[in-house]
Amino acid sequence: MNWVWANLDLIRDRTLDHLILSVPPIILSFVIALPLGWLANRYRLSRGVILTVSGLLYAIPSFPMFIVLPALVGTTLRSPLNLVIALTIYGVALMVRVVADGLASVDADVQRSAVAVGFSTWTNFWQVELPLSGPVLLAGLRVVAVSTVSLATVGAVIGAQSLGSLFTDGFQRGIQAEIITGIVATVLLALLLDGALVAVGRLALPWTRARKSVRAAARLRLPVEVTP
Repeated sequence: MNWVWANLDLIRDRTLDHLILSVPPIILSFVIALPLGWLANRYRLSRGVILTVSGLLYAIPSFPMFIVLPALVGTTLRSPLNLVIALTIYGVALMVRVVADGLASVDADVQRSAVAVGFSTWTNFWQVELPLSGPVLLAGLRVVAVSTVSLATVGAVIGAQSLGSLFTDGFQRGIQAEIITGIVATVLLALLLDGALVAVGRLALPWTRARKSVRAAARLRLPVEVTP
């Protein structure tokens, strides 16, 4: 505990660095995965190709990815942008299948009804498919967030400042308290982002709460009031 109290500024700085490295890839992976997952769900031929490629991308070990990317995109090895791009690739690889499966889970009768009332393909996507698949997408995004926070620690090996720096510095100097602090801080940051996504989901998907209330009341055989 003495080390923690003496290095609160360092812990705060590394936590902020870790947050800056983690949040952009989470957002970018969701934005990029949406059209890819839509294509995979809508066209049978593209589904196999897109899901196979995304699976192969996630199978690439993180350290070789960090080494190869600078040669491909022109960044330096120690550039934070290098780490952000790598984390985005891993996030997209995870999220594409979630988007495809989430959109596929939307009831076919609902989609046919939307088409029958004159919804275009894009209107159907934004007003029917995306909202109804929201809970599945949120669950997948929570997995991506936790995975991204975890993988960001590996960036310390190539010199990117993050909570992983507490691991490497603690190992090099033999300070166990620093290593444990890095582990605990990483877990807490992952839980914080996960909780933030849950809160956003409750605000963006209020109808899921109403649906749960209806199901719970049905099990208990109680009347329920659903707020529009």
